[in-house]
Amino acid sequence: MQKIIVTGGAGYIGSHTLIELIESKIFGSNYEIISLDNYSNSSEKTYGRIEKITGKKVKYYDIDLCDLEKTTEIFSKEENIVGIIHFAAFKSVPESVANPHKYYYNNINSLLNLLEISVKFKIPNFIFSSSCSVYGNINSLPVKEDTILNKAVCPYAFTKQIGEQILSDYANINMDLSIIALRYFNPVGAHKSALIGEDPINLPTSLVPVITQNAIGRMSGMMVHGADYNTRDGSCIRDYVHVSDIAAAHTLALKHLLDQKNSSNFDVINLGSGNGVSVFEAITSFEKVSGQKLNYSIGPKRDGDVEAIYSDTAKSEKVLGWTPKFGLDEMIGSAWEWEQKNSNV
Repeated sequence: MQKIIVTGGAGYIGSHTLIELIESKIFGSNYEIISLDNYSNSSEKTYGRIEKITGKKVKYYDIDLCDLEKTTEIFSKEENIVGIIHFAAFKSVPESVANPHKYYYNNINSLLNLLEISVKFKIPNFIFSSSCSVYGNINSLPVKEDTILNKAVCPYAFTKQIGEQILSDYANINMDLSIIALRYFNPVGAHKSALIGEDPINLPTSLVPVITQNAIGRMSGMMVHGADYNTRDGSCIRDYVHVSDIAAAHTLALKHLLDQKNSSNFDVINLGSGNGVSVFEAITSFEKVSGQKLNYSIGPKRDGDVEAIYSDTAKSEKVLGWTPKFGLDEMIGSAWEWEQKNSNV
């Protein structure tokens, strides 16, 4: 049986993608899905929840991808791998500002190791978890894939810029290796079962889990970082996409490569809704779907935050046939349902 490797499979987007692959008519019965994770910001318990949702056990390895020797041992045992979906990376903007070495070491070395392994074992397809943060502060919206990348505003974003350049360089000299970098905007929400969702081991810094954890009492003292940006209400604007929509895009991207529909062996595609949502608008949505008032304060701008960004969706629709299905209230409602259920587990 052909195999697909998902790195960071116990994490937020990785776990939803495992479910999408397992339940897919294309992949579920024809491919073995294998997860690699070291649980630096996730939990091995996630696999049990995935089994409860799908009825299938996930094969997985506990591995730090920065350890080339041990990672190579796994790939030498797992023959007939046709694709890698690479999620495993640190992703907190403020943490990357405070500890850049951690981000450069982990995010870049893990990618280099996987690419070396891909070439060594002739693994033909590679999907990279990139980010809209590669665009930096931009002057015109929405952003397109050919929008010029500005200076990264934090080390995390720079690791994604560097990652894409590394991928492009590898593709340039390895014509049998096909790569798609998916630049997603802001994944939010939880699986419809409310059995898995965003639940980082470390303190969350993304807006929606900060909102839900404050509302449930797991965190206290929510702060809106800046209310004097040059936006319609003074707060940052982001493009939110349901995590299950993001997961579905990965299966479509992998199928696109397996079917050899790619016109080049390296491409980048935005995954966004095409709509910008401010911090205050997200708070208002939460208060509507939850029926409770959120307590928060307004503080100074946070280092590394981009003022406003949202996506042009034309390419993802044309190339992958992908459009997001969930609206803002549905996304935040699913995150709140997950938070309530998760807090009682």
